[in-house]
Amino acid sequence: MKKRNNPLLFTLIFSLNSFFLANPVSANEQIKLVLQITVDGFRGDLLTRYKHHYGVHGFRYLLDHGVYYANAHYSHANTDSVVGHATLASGSYPADHGMIANVWLDPDTGKQVNNIEDANAPLLVVTQLISDNELVTATTAQQRISGRSPRALLATTFSDQLFINTAGRSRVFAVSIKDYAAILMAGHMGKAFWFSPVSANMLSSTYYYDAYPEWVSQWNAQKLSNGYAKTSWELSNNREEYLFSEQDDRPYEIDLNGFSRTFPHPYGDLDSPLFNTLLTAGPAGDKLVADFAKKLIANETLGSRIPTDYLSVSFSSLDTVNHLFGPSSLESEDIIAHLDKTLADLLQFIDKQIGLENTLIVLSADHGMLEAAEYITELGFPAGRISSSEIAVLANATGKKEFGIDGVVKAFIRPFMYLDHEKIKLTQLTLENVETRIAKALNDLEGIGFSVSRSGLSALADNPVVQQIKRNFHAQRAGDIYLAQAPYWLLQETDRDAVMNGSPWSYDTYVPILFAGANLKAQRIDRRVDPVDIAATLSTLMSVTPPSNARGSVLEEVANQRP
Repeated sequence: MKKRNNPLLFTLIFSLNSFFLANPVSANEQIKLVLQITVDGFRGDLLTRYKHHYGVHGFRYLLDHGVYYANAHYSHANTDSVVGHATLASGSYPADHGMIANVWLDPDTGKQVNNIEDANAPLLVVTQLISDNELVTATTAQQRISGRSPRALLATTFSDQLFINTAGRSRVFAVSIKDYAAILMAGHMGKAFWFSPVSANMLSSTYYYDAYPEWVSQWNAQKLSNGYAKTSWELSNNREEYLFSEQDDRPYEIDLNGFSRTFPHPYGDLDSPLFNTLLTAGPAGDKLVADFAKKLIANETLGSRIPTDYLSVSFSSLDTVNHLFGPSSLESEDIIAHLDKTLADLLQFIDKQIGLENTLIVLSADHGMLEAAEYITELGFPAGRISSSEIAVLANATGKKEFGIDGVVKAFIRPFMYLDHEKIKLTQLTLENVETRIAKALNDLEGIGFSVSRSGLSALADNPVVQQIKRNFHAQRAGDIYLAQAPYWLLQETDRDAVMNGSPWSYDTYVPILFAGANLKAQRIDRRVDPVDIAATLSTLMSVTPPSNARGSVLEEVANQRP
């Protein structure tokens, strides 16, 4: 059913199949499934900060029975979700894989580019049985928008390399609430499913299928989300057990459409336009993803044979909660407690179906998370908020004052500012001169920690932040000026976020890395490592070629335990 998007690749796979059928893959026969778990916005310290809430089968199982890297940091500058997922999947930097931000500006069309939008891969239409003899075709706004595919990803992923190595016999899937999280982790050759907050269906596109597998249609028809109508997100444990038990209502927290700033948080009525969106802002979203993942494992019989299969599961509710309430909040603490139970249920299911001894698990996050500026200020470190519009106004004012250019800023898409090259050409000024002067002016703005022009980047003295920025610059996609907010300042795009991520500072780069299952012996490693090392390590463990642009090093504590 899968679309054949690369005839040359599949010709090669076909030609190799006879060899592999006659000579089954023998490397790492013990590992039947690679399970890659990504927790969106899971800053490194949050894993152990709330350990007192964990049971024995979720996060505690990974900590007690796995190799735990407690000092993992991304080494690129723009710690956004799309960037992090692409880096985890490919083991390369944004400058190589091309996912430099959640969106960027196309220099040819002048339009914003959503990384995974693809008009040539329309979303698959969902048909639902509404009576014994009548079908209805869903025509929601979610399904009318442009299609989805990984074609803009400029590197292969570990899952791609596994697929190639086994002549297409490994089954590769990725599941998430968020479309890009599933699509990027599935790579170019796997299959992706994501949740529609409009229709409450798990969606895919014609890049992957001609039609949904029957089991997916059945899952969608169940409408499990409907069961949350008129219910609320309740605390998982007794309130007195929480570190933030007395901090359930702070003025900078966001009440999204009546979701409330305090517990309980009501999901609302089924006919509410944001009902399904609110599910993804609570533990319900993670539970829906886990339930779908279990159905996928069972119906696609993952891990039932050699060669090794691959499944990515990306949990997204923590990220939404952090944006609304901050990572140091009762809500953030509780969503992790709920996720522990959801994860435990998933791992126990896999243990029964496949066996954890036959499953190699790797868990990490796409980025860390800033604290709310007001919270940090209360604790004694001065911080604040600065808006994207405020930055653009100053840049335009500088362009007018210094060069007589009206509207020199074409777009400011955090963290890149794109200047209007045509207007600059009309003045007969050099782009280098204009971007350098504007970058200098922005550096004087309170709340800006770093502003550098494209032309000025190479001249800067090398330091860790400069290296991070360089790793984030892709020649055809990056803007003319890179900006980062000062430490603990919030670079705000809308008024619907209590906090944001995306900076080069340690709270945004810091994530956990855990390898477990496959009879690995428990270790805690405190040296600094990088999430790009994950793809390199998986490749070594599975004896496959690393992804095309892989930059990471093999994590020897895991590799040395190779089955």
